[in-house]
Amino acid sequence: MTASPEQLAAVGSVLVDPRQDLTRRFRALFTLKNLGGAEAVEWISKAFADDSALLKHELAYCLGQMQDTRAIPVLSDVLADTRQDPMVRHEAGEALGAIGDPSVLDLLKSYSQDPVVEVAETCQLAVRRLEWLASGGADGGPYDSVDPAPPAPRSSVAELRAVLLDESLPLFQRYGAMFALRNLGGKEAVLALGDGLQCSGALFRHEIGYVLGQMQDPAAVPALRAVLERGGDESAMVRHEAAEALGAIGRDECLDVLRRYRDDAQRVVKESCEVALDMLDYQNGPQFQYADTLVAIQGEAAS
Repeated sequence: MTASPEQLAAVGSVLVDPRQDLTRRFRALFTLKNLGGAEAVEWISKAFADDSALLKHELAYCLGQMQDTRAIPVLSDVLADTRQDPMVRHEAGEALGAIGDPSVLDLLKSYSQDPVVEVAETCQLAVRRLEWLASGGADGGPYDSVDPAPPAPRSSVAELRAVLLDESLPLFQRYGAMFALRNLGGKEAVLALGDGLQCSGALFRHEIGYVLGQMQDPAAVPALRAVLERGGDESAMVRHEAAEALGAIGRDECLDVLRRYRDDAQRVVKESCEVALDMLDYQNGPQFQYADTLVAIQGEAAS
């Protein structure tokens, strides 16, 4: 996909405008992610001034997936800004690891002892990822995403499940089992990952939710629904990821759950349900792919 500077500006203007619906701004964000380039990075970076933790989390996620070193300064600033929601700082740390540039290694090491456990664990994982890349590791796999850890060597679901659920093992190793289960696929792997939603550690459970969303297997729906139903007893970052995963799966039963929680007391959960429902409308309607909506965004920007 290519776009003129004027088209990029039209899309970027939607993203940074707080008067626009969040769903419209999300479409603009993922359009910019797909377009890539310096101007897209600049527009995405401007939106970190917003007050929505969900939007800023997704900004950081997109910058990491773009793997553009021009995003390193803004992501470093977000990671260092203790006024930001921990969910946003965590995603900035993960994005720095995803970009894979060794210049951020010392920064990530310094935040590996952050008092916010989710931020510290994220930076520890990012350090391990950079060390893995330096040793010759390379991204790739059946999913079009840059993951915070490489998949473990191929093994049985039972063996991978045992590693996934063993909280005495290093988090990087357990993440490896997580992504290996994702790549194996099938109901047995989905149910093993669902068991991981009972583990301690909000960061770990949040990543399980993300992976189940990637797999889009309806066998995950009961476990994801249970996460949303925990309400205030569960971390908002975990519940938000469960909502997005249900949106990705997109069955009627998912719609029912998302509609039930789109007025949730936790803002990030409420907004996640709104965005997930909008994404489903887009995917199931006659319009465009959700992340490829340049023409639609231009029309919205002009309206």
